[in-house]
Amino acid sequence: MSVVTNTTTIGAIDAPSRRNTELMMMVFAIAISVFAYANVGLAIDGSLPSGMFGYGAGLILLGGVAHLVVRKFAPYADPLLLPLATLLNGLGLVVIWRLDQSKLLQTIHQAGSTASRQLIYTGLGIALLAAVLIFLKDHRALQRYTYISMVGALILLLLPLVPGLGAELTYGAKIWISVAGFSIQPGEFAKIVLAIFFAGYLMVKRDALALASRRFMGLYLPRGRDLGPILVVWAISILILVFETDLGTSLLFFGMFIIMLYVATERTSWIVFGLMMSAAGAVGVASFEPHVQGRVQAWLNPMGEYKLSRMVTHDGFLHSDQLQQALWAFGSGGTLGSGLGQGHSDLIKFAANSDFVLATFGEELGLAGLMAILLVYALIVERGIRTALAARDPFGKLLAIGLSGALALQVFVVAGGVMGLIPLTGMTMPFLAYGGSSVIANWALIGILLRISDTARRPAPSPAPSPDAEMTQVVRPSNSGPTAV
Repeated sequence: MSVVTNTTTIGAIDAPSRRNTELMMMVFAIAISVFAYANVGLAIDGSLPSGMFGYGAGLILLGGVAHLVVRKFAPYADPLLLPLATLLNGLGLVVIWRLDQSKLLQTIHQAGSTASRQLIYTGLGIALLAAVLIFLKDHRALQRYTYISMVGALILLLLPLVPGLGAELTYGAKIWISVAGFSIQPGEFAKIVLAIFFAGYLMVKRDALALASRRFMGLYLPRGRDLGPILVVWAISILILVFETDLGTSLLFFGMFIIMLYVATERTSWIVFGLMMSAAGAVGVASFEPHVQGRVQAWLNPMGEYKLSRMVTHDGFLHSDQLQQALWAFGSGGTLGSGLGQGHSDLIKFAANSDFVLATFGEELGLAGLMAILLVYALIVERGIRTALAARDPFGKLLAIGLSGALALQVFVVAGGVMGLIPLTGMTMPFLAYGGSSVIANWALIGILLRISDTARRPAPSPAPSPDAEMTQVVRPSNSGPTAV
């Protein structure tokens, strides 16, 4: 008796693309934004805002275009990244429009509605996201531009220091350039370019950086020659802090490098050294830089500096006035908030819709709403980390963790400054705050994460079955005769 068994090579099971899930979540995100828009209008004057349908149509158009591009060019990308970013961007537009209705802010922003300009910036950001997904077929192609990215990042960081090009805002840092009447913040784009450089560099040097020469107090101390990269990045961050008086960007870049260095080497000692060097640099610069001193003093005693800010108009003392108003806004919001459109955070004045937009959410949505906003950011970071874990190549892992870490650090720096946890930095809250550079750069960041996640989740092609594996004949011995194979 003989038995013939057919054995075939089974290919990879196709993973679901989850694009329909993304579409439903996009509809939900846009519906929340439109509902919030209507809520603000009803709270202000008892009627639906006249521009609600225009803003709603704009969000639907932009969200639909983004979804179709992802469905076509990144069908296996993470289904939550795009809806979460759309939700934050939509709620940011609502609050910016709500602040536009303030008569106090109308005297400051006389160039027109900032909400309409923010919608245009959102369109440019979606266009850049589409360009990333269409033209960047494989994220590993960015590895070829490792050292070009380093040069590009340095140029972007130095642009605000160029005479005639850099623009120093009142009571702010030298982080802007003025081009054809538009203000651009190059540091927002530099964080993406630097993440590409760090990922490419650490992928090559991670083995050398992971080596330790000695052990001290439970920590593996790096070799002296391997301290070079971290010393260079530390020096660059200190120079940014000194010449551009930009505490936020300095913390962002150095922190992103330390996170990526730890992931690449798995050495806790790098985090300890990074924190020590960051603290030493901040203390050293704060000891002689008046702008940083003013922000630290305003942070340590915001209420005590209030009267002083009425007399002193330099060294950042006015920031105590802003921080004081923000703390009052958080306090008056309580647990559930005063309701959209019924707060008084416009008293923060010119920074109400940019640096301190989180105070408006805290006052009008309360602690519950503010925690929901922060959880949305946490979900974006979590999906970025999940993408890094799923990536099949070390460059993609480091790039995804670097971009996710940069977003997490920026949220922490901005939220911590507005809430009084750390000194103010002047950075903008991603997607929520008014600012073209921030919105456009962060949509590009989401586009790169979508590309990496598409590559990571895409099922591997099935190998072609060999002729010998298509059929294997097995003949079992019978009682009547010899065994034949």
